Amino acid sequence: MSFPSWLTWALLPVYIVEGLRARANSVRFAPAPGPQSGEIAGQGKQINLLVVGDSSVAGVGLDHTTNGLTYKLATKLSEISGQPIKWRAAGNNSATSAQLRDVVVPNLPDADYTHVCISIGFNDLKNFKSGRAWKKGFGELIYALRTKYPNARLFWPNLMSPTYVPALSKALAGVLEPRRQMINRVGTQLCFERGAISMAAIPEITSAAFCEDGVHATSLGNQIWVDHMVADLLERGLLGLENKDEVEDKQNQMDSAL
Repeated sequence: MSFPSWLTWALLPVYIVEGLRARANSVRFAPAPGPQSGEIAGQGKQINLLVVGDSSVAGVGLDHTTNGLTYKLATKLSEISGQPIKWRAAGNNSATSAQLRDVVVPNLPDADYTHVCISIGFNDLKNFKSGRAWKKGFGELIYALRTKYPNARLFWPNLMSPTYVPALSKALAGVLEPRRQMINRVGTQLCFERGAISMAAIPEITSAAFCEDGVHATSLGNQIWVDHMVADLLERGLLGLENKDEVEDKQNQMDSAL
């Protein structure tokens, strides 16, 4: 049963007890080894992809960054468009929206990114940030990225339900669920108002998609996430890629003219 997020403050003792229990039983992993940037060959106009966010972008729990969210997203975009991809991951373990705004974005390079995916919100959720704090942190993060990369399409995926996260007890997930709905509602409105694109949350996912810690995604989990995001954007015509057939036709025409 769901209820307004502000009522969850009455359940703060449950959150504290269950949160401490989850932390005590958690397995701690480091970010994945491997490159944080790279290129994928293709034809047509180059896609410059930046994925910025928390531990999901850092690849925590994975054996290599090629199994991470950024590389899988770059590969997916390459597969469906045939265009060359230049990608960069800027992931920071335990980061919140305010930390990305204040610490990460100012230190990102000046580049002509065409697509920026913002994977953030889970730590704001688990840290029990208020709606006002989330609105300020995430809203100003969008402003910062929009200002730094004015030609880029900004994307933000809604948070999936905490009931899917194996490391969270039913009680803890139940407390967090109304707050998750608040974060998604406010985040979607901020995206609409400030020039970003909100993507639908994964409707369901199994425990096989999570690492041993029960929190971070496996290679399979990242692939499921990427497939879901791209399918959502393609269905709404918001991905902003060239048509693969058109790219191939142009290349064939160029080859015939030589």
